[in-house]
Amino acid sequence: MKMPEIEFPEGVQSCFGETPEEVAVALADSVSRFLAQRLAEAPRASLVVSGGSTPLPLFRALSEKPMDWSRVDVLLADERWVPEGDPASNTTLVKEHLLQNQAAGARFLSLKQPGETPEEGLEAVKRELRELALPIDVLILGMGNDGHTASLFPDAPELPRAMDASNPEIVAAMTPPSQAQRRITLTYPVLAEARFTALHLKGADKLETLERAVSKPDEVMVMPIRGFLKPGLQIFWSP
Repeated sequence: MKMPEIEFPEGVQSCFGETPEEVAVALADSVSRFLAQRLAEAPRASLVVSGGSTPLPLFRALSEKPMDWSRVDVLLADERWVPEGDPASNTTLVKEHLLQNQAAGARFLSLKQPGETPEEGLEAVKRELRELALPIDVLILGMGNDGHTASLFPDAPELPRAMDASNPEIVAAMTPPSQAQRRITLTYPVLAEARFTALHLKGADKLETLERAVSKPDEVMVMPIRGFLKPGLQIFWSP
């Protein structure tokens, strides 16, 4: 298909496909190759994914990839503070679509822990993640039409701290007024240091958002996705 006319920053690569399934397979191939390479070099590897409907074909394709999944830590980049089984729970989504087949043996690290609010559960989340080796090996991000990624929302009062490159915390509680649920997210410094980062998008509206993002790359707090538009990023998009 004809490549959209977006001038990406130097060092940002793009893969555009005809269908969500085609792009999901291409991304799954890239992710599995990178994870296999990391497993050849290190005791464990980490895979950080995003929720929503866009990654479902990717999850299914990845779940069929043969590798030593027992040495892979899987977690979400962010999560809504809802119980597992709730329709809004991305934890449920990951367990039902990714942690199946070959990937059933992966170790899942949950961002949703006991507590009425993400603030109450923050210390439990940190304990859950204490065995996670940093930097993250593979990070797959999504993007909203407001330019948020993970739960780094432009209107969240906690955004300046969560985006601060010197923030030593691995996670942050987020309470964006635009969203129905409170959330928890990996912080920008943790996400930004991933060895392999892909931005997985679907739909013409996301291309329009991406075009806005690349037009003013320095206004990161207005569109937090801008903090990831840097060399090494791979963008996977389908109509």
